[in-house]
Amino acid sequence: MKKLFFAAVAVLAFGVTNAQEARFGAKAGFASLSAKVEYSGFSATGSESGFFVGGFADITLSDKFHVQPELLYVAVTDANQVQIPLHAKYMINEGIGIVVGPNLAFLTDSVEGMKSFNYGIDLGAEYNFGDNFVVDARYNIGLADLSDISDSDIKYTLSGFYIGLGYKF
Repeated sequence: MKKLFFAAVAVLAFGVTNAQEARFGAKAGFASLSAKVEYSGFSATGSESGFFVGGFADITLSDKFHVQPELLYVAVTDANQVQIPLHAKYMINEGIGIVVGPNLAFLTDSVEGMKSFNYGIDLGAEYNFGDNFVVDARYNIGLADLSDISDSDIKYTLSGFYIGLGYKF
């Protein structure tokens, strides 16, 4: 099922590039992940900071609307992951855009009792300066319950805040 889903996403995201203008780029920046654990009405949170690095495609569908798939490696203590954000981008003006979309992630070092597949929704903004540089900030709302303990009412979610600098080739 996962293979079929990713194949469909790849065909949709990269198949559009044939008919539209696409620019590819690289980005890196600061990442802060927040974990929330809920159990029987009680909750606790904790956060760790690190970095991310990866690549993206900015596919122009119209003057105002773009699609931006990404592939990122996020390195944060005990929560390293590979993320695949699939953003819709609306350009408010020539330099400022708003991004929103699903974010799929695979934890590379999940521990026993924790699932490795995470998903959520990204909300953010970006500023393009010059022809090639972009600064972005986004918040990921974690929606997946990562607890893999059967017969338990423990809920574990992972969200994140990201600030980055990108370069379009």
